Amino acid sequence: MSLAIKAENITKAYKLGVINHGTLYKDFQSFIARKKGKPDPHAKLEYSEKGKISGQFLALNDVSFEVNQGDRIGIIGRNGAGKSTLLKILSRITEPTSGIITIRGRVASLLEVGAGFHQELTGRENVFLNGAILGLKKREIDKKFDEIVDFSEIGQFIDTPVKRYSSGMYVRLAFAVAAHLESEILLADEVLAVGDAEFQKKCLGKMEDVSLHQGRTVLFVSHNMGSVSALCNRGMYLKEGRLETILPIDEAIAAYHSVNKVTSYIAERPFSLPVIHRIWFEDANGNIIISHSNGNTIKLCVELESNDDRELELRVVTEDEMSRPIWAFTHLMYKLKPIKGPGIKKIELSIEIPKLTSKELSFDVMLRKYQSNDEYSQIDNLSLPILDPPEDVGKIKYAHWPIFCNVIYLERKM
Repeated sequence: MSLAIKAENITKAYKLGVINHGTLYKDFQSFIARKKGKPDPHAKLEYSEKGKISGQFLALNDVSFEVNQGDRIGIIGRNGAGKSTLLKILSRITEPTSGIITIRGRVASLLEVGAGFHQELTGRENVFLNGAILGLKKREIDKKFDEIVDFSEIGQFIDTPVKRYSSGMYVRLAFAVAAHLESEILLADEVLAVGDAEFQKKCLGKMEDVSLHQGRTVLFVSHNMGSVSALCNRGMYLKEGRLETILPIDEAIAAYHSVNKVTSYIAERPFSLPVIHRIWFEDANGNIIISHSNGNTIKLCVELESNDDRELELRVVTEDEMSRPIWAFTHLMYKLKPIKGPGIKKIELSIEIPKLTSKELSFDVMLRKYQSNDEYSQIDNLSLPILDPPEDVGKIKYAHWPIFCNVIYLERKM
């Protein structure tokens, strides 16, 4: 099988801090110091950590990989891992600081909403503009035009300037153009998160079709592990700018989750208040647990501290092992009074979890201002493995899990 993409030792560094010092004299001093290999006397950042160089941030650090023609690669990793930077380099939007990339074939990119569209042109004109950028002739675009409009489902707005489009309309047209015009490689970066569920399903089906039946290569960035697993055959796991592994997609997702899951949380350094100090799980008898038997009641315990009378609430989002949201909790949702008053408090959420086919539950816990999105403290990826998931339990209405919330004041500061 022939190679579509080959990347060798790709590094992308960005400068941190100020671009200049405000005076020619200081800029000249910095220039002379760098030439002599000495520290910059006016540098703002003087540190060196793993993945960072003084005054620089390595968005990608010595990344090498090969992608075969027809592969469907899911690029996964936490925010800031370098996923979007990698796609921008592959799209030739930005150049690597060092390294070599060899690409065989035309590349169509979906990197952000509206990218590549001219705001003053209509949808029709932008379709032809994008086709011309890909090197297609007008008659080639004419053959695909009706199919593009039908797929995007915005036919009545095709002659409207795209500056008046909603973000969903942008994505529909941009994806339709990228998927239907003749490019050998398709790059997509989280753009489907804007569309509705039905259109996302339609797009995933189209990407699978162009890969399996047309031999086109797809690189897909997403935090939705369900979509990544459904579409991709291989996974590329990036961590802090480095390539950790390339594996079959289910193994890559498992490797990502094994690194980013925790079974309890204890703050390791002081924070400004209000703040979450600890999070852990208990069974119905008050014993600390690190796994769960299906169908039983558990307690999610959160210890927090505040230093004033501001009104607070918890927000908890629960996901399965594919990062699909299945349940959520807020004080307002369950008509509970806010957490109020200075001191240290323990919040107990007694959750009667139904039988789930999921092998693991993941909890994201946020402490925020009551009836607001202003966050004070957040803990992600708190993991609770399920020991005995059944094979099939049918459809479950996750949003109606029975729940009881209790606030215990452990210590009150005077």
